[in-house]
Amino acid sequence: MTTSRSDLKKQDILDELRFVREWIGNPLKIGAVSPSGRWLARAMAAEVDLDRDGMVVELGPGTGVFTRALLDRGIPPERLLLIEYNRDFCRLLGERFPNVRVIQGDAYAIRSHLDALEVGPLAAVVTGLPLLSRPLRRRVELIEACLAAGGPGMPLIQFSYAVQPPVPAGAGDFDVRLARRVLLNLPPATVWVYSRK
Repeated sequence: MTTSRSDLKKQDILDELRFVREWIGNPLKIGAVSPSGRWLARAMAAEVDLDRDGMVVELGPGTGVFTRALLDRGIPPERLLLIEYNRDFCRLLGERFPNVRVIQGDAYAIRSHLDALEVGPLAAVVTGLPLLSRPLRRRVELIEACLAAGGPGMPLIQFSYAVQPPVPAGAGDFDVRLARRVLLNLPPATVWVYSRK
């Protein structure tokens, strides 16, 4: 079943309203007043290597903008695992992406979630979490836990609205590179890729 352009527009407006409502209720957990734009979502998804084996984990998928871009890129739904803290967003994601596994939980406990599901080495981690709302130590711990769940070179793909990475390269045992600046996003965003050799 295809979705018409007008249906997509209505969905975008409803997602904006959902984000505003959730952000007002808890701005540090949501981290944005509106969902990320499609240009940013495509730029994030483009960093996932389709030939790399393993699950692709998305942390904090919200209303599923990145999820849709990952599916459009060619990631099969059974290879996607979404970890979302907000119960309402989890319900929405389950309705929109019935063949994708959605877990309601804390993204910072990724290791526990992966162990409980017996998920093997990951192909990639994609995240739009508001990292700058957390202390640097917690940000470093999250990145290192994600990178430890994949093999050498596995990317953790993160965006920020700042011109500097949300976690600098010297803060932990990983490298960070600027993948792309997305000026068409409102506000403009930068895609960062963390990895270990």
